[in-house]
Amino acid sequence: MDERSFKSIRVREDAEGKKGISVSKDVIEVGGHALKANITTLGPLVLPVSEQFHFFTNLLFRKKETKPYIPDYKLAFEHVCILATSKKVLDELQSHLELTEEYMEASRKTLERFGNTSSSSVWYELAYLEANSRVKRGDRIWQIAFGSGFKCNSVVWKALRNVRKPRVSPWVEEPN
Repeated sequence: MDERSFKSIRVREDAEGKKGISVSKDVIEVGGHALKANITTLGPLVLPVSEQFHFFTNLLFRKKETKPYIPDYKLAFEHVCILATSKKVLDELQSHLELTEEYMEASRKTLERFGNTSSSSVWYELAYLEANSRVKRGDRIWQIAFGSGFKCNSVVWKALRNVRKPRVSPWVEEPN
């Protein structure tokens, strides 16, 4: 997107010549801009018409000193899988999107059990929902992930059937 975004996460060498990931202090702000662009694009595709109307009327008639209205994405999705990078990132997203602990459970449990597994965490989170028999026919699931450069991408799934507890899953213990 721009130089600041590009430099927010990148591979660099340290003083000893070892390569590693460098994360700048700008990453949270840059990530916020990427998230805003992503959900602004996604909103009209998934939010109920009543919520879209509420958002646009607020946008047009809001006084400058008031906070902008954040649409209620809980009306569009039964489950949310957010890239589990850190507790701070999950806390910030929960706060800004006004998600309940139930919506955040899969992300938090994935971070707790597997740590930061990068973009694959959204798949561990979906597996968590399936292993706990949470996905029912008609449920909509929002997977949202971030990447270097800085990118933010969403995938929306709709369950075509009730999902039974799988026999094999990273969340199902193997019998002894």
